Amino acid sequence: MTSPSAPTQAVGVLYVVATPIGNLEDITLRAVRVLSEADVIAAEDTRHSANLLRHLALRVPLISCHSFNEARRSDDLVERVQRGEKVALISDAGTPGVSDPGARLIRACVDAGLRVEVVPGPSALVAALVGSGFEPDAFHFGGFLPPKSGARRREFAEAALRTCATVFYESPHRLVRSLADAATELGDRRICVARELTKKFEEWRRGAATDLHNHFSRNEPRGEICLVIAPMTREEERAHRRRLRQGEAPQPPQPQEDSSNEG
Repeated sequence: MTSPSAPTQAVGVLYVVATPIGNLEDITLRAVRVLSEADVIAAEDTRHSANLLRHLALRVPLISCHSFNEARRSDDLVERVQRGEKVALISDAGTPGVSDPGARLIRACVDAGLRVEVVPGPSALVAALVGSGFEPDAFHFGGFLPPKSGARRREFAEAALRTCATVFYESPHRLVRSLADAATELGDRRICVARELTKKFEEWRRGAATDLHNHFSRNEPRGEICLVIAPMTREEERAHRRRLRQGEAPQPPQPQEDSSNEG
């Protein structure tokens, strides 16, 4: 005689879904399927995400999960996953948790021993790095640049001494001031400004910080911006190591007379 088996407990999951950074054609087939099968979608901005769902002809409940409510919202979403629901987490663009809300919820689910799956997709960080023309095999990502000049200059001074490319996000209304700080700390080091990636007015500008500062001072920048700083050249790296052996303080590269505005 067999005894009745215990009811099977539903297994929930948190899906961390990357969404387009501008061009809606960049949504992946897997992302569409996961979003369509979700019980609820936690979105950074429900109004923005509602437009994406309409474009995809999906009717899935949306709830907000942004930087101002993520702490309290996480408890509710963790409980939903524990009850067996499929929760999809999305940000306004790109991957949640990367310079966007979501990291707290992901960590809460991991700490609770719940299943977390990442659905990869478009990335402004990777697109800017690859398109910069700088060596992409190793890089440092600094997130958004600090709003204050002193902190920005420290970031640029550290970037000047790296042997890998450095990527930052920046807002359009601070870009000109940031490039002025970059010119002070980076000298003639090459920089790439990638703006409005995947969108109609996508723009790439490459050159020294001074030249880029002059360009964007005359042409007001708009939209989403990535700033990629080239690594040390081999000559700069050898000079840096020589100074360290001699006990001298590290020196950032010095500006030169002439530099190309675009590459």
